[in-house]
Order: sequence, then structure tokens, then C-alpha cells
Amino acid sequence: MRKYLLGGAGLVFSTLALTIISWTPSLNGVSTAKTVTEDSLYTQYVSKIYTGAHLQQAGLNPEVFQKALTGFYNLKSSGKISTEKSILTIADFDVNSTKKRLWIIDLKKDSLLLNTWVAHGSNSGADMATRFSDANDSNESSLGFYVTAEIYNGKHGRSLRLDGMDEGYNSNARKRSIVVHGAPYVSQSTIDQLGRLGHSQGCPAVPAELSNLVINTIEGKTVIFINGSDQSYSSKYLDTHLAANSIIPMQDTTSTLIARI
Repeated sequence: MRKYLLGGAGLVFSTLALTIISWTPSLNGVSTAKTVTEDSLYTQYVSKIYTGAHLQQAGLNPEVFQKALTGFYNLKSSGKISTEKSILTIADFDVNSTKKRLWIIDLKKDSLLLNTWVAHGSNSGADMATRFSDANDSNESSLGFYVTAEIYNGKHGRSLRLDGMDEGYNSNARKRSIVVHGAPYVSQSTIDQLGRLGHSQGCPAVPAELSNLVINTIEGKTVIFINGSDQSYSSKYLDTHLAANSIIPMQDTTSTLIARI
């Protein structure tokens, strides 16, 4: 990752050299340099990916993206996800179900691979998801970070199991059979008929015709982040300073980083 950061993100550091490292006069007339922290470099790095993947044009909230990306790096540094893949999936349940609120992003290529619909649980709300639960038989969606697990064939056909990473928020995902699967009610025809998508029993269901593509792309211990407005939600994986340190080692000063461009 460090190699990728210092090589693939050269544009960021070049920009930093011209803009962030500026000179300001002090009270005694001596110029002093502004300090660039790991966190500020990380913010620039997040912005680079967001811009490069054209995520604003695809309707993804930048704050939601930063949360998801932060969790990705913290899960990676914790050894929870694949070291071979850099796929990040985001479902934003603050967005109306009629909108394409699922994004699959290739972080190595700064590329948006897919943007499509995704359903929420029947008891989470009608066109908007406003209630969330990790309880059995709640039929509500659960917020937080998931890691994709094994593929199997079940009542919804080919499906992808998920393991919830946030204790108390989605850690019952496997017991609840919260999985990625295709569903005919995740479609434009359902929106035309009901004015919204159909509902799942809590699973992030995707369009039936895209289910194999989605599963094949995100399988193998990649990250899914489900976002929603719930003031009680918290996660140890949302530590931005920890994420910044995992990709920008503290011993690297601004001058040495720029010297390596």
C-alpha cells in the first residue's frame, strides 16, 4: 500500500508541494512553514480517489465515502480482509431506494465498477431506511462494516454470505442469514409500480440480472459498508488517524515524502 500511495498518488503530493507547503509571515517578520500532518495527507489521498473515480457524479456523498474508506484501511491493517483485492462496496441507506445507492469501487484503479440499486429490510422503512437492528427476525437492515465470505446456493439462488464486523450493530449477520443476493423486486419495474424498491428481510438485495456480477466482483473477503442515519452507531474502524498512519507512516516527514516523488 505504501508503494501505491507514494507512486500512484504522486499527483496528490505534487499538489501538496505547491499548495499545502506555503509560507506565512510571523509576527517578527520571519517566515515559517505550515506543518503537514499525516491526517491532512490522508484527507488529500481520500479526495484523490473520490475525484479519480468520479464518485460525485455518481451521487456518492464524500463524507460517506471517507467513512467507508477509513474502515477499509483499518480492516486491512487488522488482517480482516484480503491483501490481494482492493474492492470497496458502499450502500448508503440515507438515499431514497429509488436511487442507485450501491457503489462498487476498485481502489487500486480509482475506478467505479458498478452503481446500482440495493434494497433494505421491510421493517426499516418504506422508501427510506430509518430504523436499523441486528436482532433475529427483525426484518431490519443493519449498519456498519461487513466482510464478504463464502458463496452458496440458497432460496434466492447464488448468494454471498457476510460477516458483520461491528459488535452490537451487525455482528449477528451470519446468524440472521444476512447475505447479498439477487431479487426481482430490485428493479425499475418495481419502482414504477410501487414508487419505491421492494423490501428484503434485512439483506442488501441487488438486481437479479446483476447478482452474479456483483457477487463475482466483491467475493473473497472484501469490505461492504452500509451507511445510515443512526446517532447510536459507532465503530472502532472509523478512526481516521489510525487509517492515516496505516498508509502514511509517522516517521515520514513532508520533505521526505515530496523528495520521493
